[in-house]
Amino acid sequence: MQLAEVIGTVVATRKEESLRGVKLLVLKVVDIDREPTGSYLVAVDAVGAGTGEIVLFASGSSSRMTPLTEDRPVDAVVMAIVDSLEIDGRFVYEK
Repeated sequence: MQLAEVIGTVVATRKEESLRGVKLLVLKVVDIDREPTGSYLVAVDAVGAGTGEIVLFASGSSSRMTPLTEDRPVDAVVMAIVDSLEIDGRFVYEK
Protein backbone atom coordinates (compact mmCIF):
# COMPACT_ATOMS: atom_id res chain seq x y z
CA MET A 1 0.00 0.00 0.00
CA GLN A 2 1.05 3.55 -0.70
CA LEU A 3 -0.23 7.02 0.14
CA ALA A 4 -1.55 9.46 -2.45
CA GLU A 5 -3.62 12.59 -2.79
CA VAL A 6 -6.62 12.55 -5.12
CA ILE A 7 -6.11 15.40 -7.58
CA GLY A 8 -8.76 14.69 -10.20
CA THR A 9 -10.89 12.26 -12.14
CA VAL A 10 -10.72 10.62 -15.55
CA VAL A 11 -13.77 10.35 -17.81
CA ALA A 12 -13.52 7.85 -20.66
CA THR A 13 -16.73 7.18 -22.55
CA ARG A 14 -15.10 4.49 -24.70
CA LYS A 15 -13.39 1.83 -22.61
CA GLU A 16 -13.13 -1.89 -21.95
CA GLU A 17 -16.63 -3.19 -21.25
CA SER A 18 -15.70 -4.50 -17.78
CA LEU A 19 -14.76 -0.94 -16.72
CA ARG A 20 -18.23 0.50 -17.32
CA GLY A 21 -19.55 2.17 -14.17
CA VAL A 22 -16.12 2.28 -12.53
CA LYS A 23 -14.91 5.66 -11.22
CA LEU A 24 -11.32 6.53 -12.17
CA LEU A 25 -9.22 8.88 -10.05
CA VAL A 26 -5.97 10.72 -10.78
CA LEU A 27 -3.57 10.26 -7.86
CA LYS A 28 -0.43 12.16 -6.89
CA VAL A 29 1.77 9.78 -4.90
CA VAL A 30 3.05 11.28 -1.62
CA ASP A 31 5.58 10.21 0.99
CA ILE A 32 4.94 9.76 4.71
CA ASP A 33 5.12 13.56 5.24
CA ARG A 34 2.62 14.13 2.40
CA GLU A 35 5.35 15.50 0.12
CA PRO A 36 4.89 14.63 -3.57
CA THR A 37 7.21 11.93 -4.89
CA GLY A 38 6.81 13.08 -8.49
CA SER A 39 4.70 10.06 -9.49
CA TYR A 40 1.13 10.16 -10.75
CA LEU A 41 -1.28 7.39 -11.69
CA VAL A 42 -4.88 6.57 -12.48
CA ALA A 43 -6.64 4.21 -10.08
CA VAL A 44 -10.08 2.65 -9.74
CA ASP A 45 -12.01 4.09 -6.79
CA ALA A 46 -13.40 1.31 -4.59
CA VAL A 47 -14.33 3.52 -1.61
CA GLY A 48 -15.89 6.77 -2.86
CA ALA A 49 -12.87 9.06 -2.47
CA GLY A 50 -12.93 12.65 -3.61
CA THR A 51 -10.55 15.35 -4.79
CA GLY A 52 -8.19 16.58 -2.07
CA GLU A 53 -8.42 13.47 0.08
CA ILE A 54 -5.42 11.42 1.19
CA VAL A 55 -5.92 7.77 0.28
CA LEU A 56 -4.23 4.39 0.42
CA PHE A 57 -3.86 2.54 -2.86
CA ALA A 58 -2.54 -0.80 -4.02
CA SER A 59 -1.01 -1.50 -7.39
CA GLY A 60 -0.08 -4.50 -9.48
CA SER A 61 -1.81 -7.82 -8.91
CA SER A 62 -3.00 -6.69 -5.44
CA SER A 63 -5.21 -4.11 -7.14
CA ARG A 64 -7.39 -6.90 -8.56
CA MET A 65 -8.22 -8.39 -5.15
CA THR A 66 -11.22 -6.20 -4.24
CA PRO A 67 -14.77 -7.21 -5.13
CA LEU A 68 -14.99 -4.20 -7.49
CA THR A 69 -11.75 -4.91 -9.37
CA GLU A 70 -11.66 -8.70 -9.46
CA ASP A 71 -11.09 -9.96 -13.02
CA ARG A 72 -10.90 -6.40 -14.42
CA PRO A 73 -7.93 -4.94 -16.31
CA VAL A 74 -6.73 -2.55 -13.58
CA ASP A 75 -3.29 -1.83 -12.20
CA ALA A 76 -4.21 0.40 -9.22
CA VAL A 77 -7.11 0.69 -6.78
CA VAL A 78 -7.97 3.17 -4.04
CA MET A 79 -9.01 1.02 -1.09
CA ALA A 80 -9.05 3.42 1.87
CA ILE A 81 -9.60 7.08 2.69
CA VAL A 82 -7.16 8.23 5.36
CA ASP A 83 -8.70 9.90 8.43
CA SER A 84 -5.42 10.53 10.23
CA LEU A 85 -1.76 9.68 9.95
CA GLU A 86 0.40 9.54 13.05
CA ILE A 87 4.18 9.05 12.92
CA ASP A 88 6.27 8.82 16.12
CA GLY A 89 3.50 10.38 18.19
CA ARG A 90 3.12 13.31 15.77
CA PHE A 91 0.03 13.75 13.63
CA VAL A 92 1.24 14.31 10.07
CA TYR A 93 -2.32 14.46 8.72
CA GLU A 94 -5.82 14.76 10.11
CA LYS A 95 -8.86 14.98 7.90
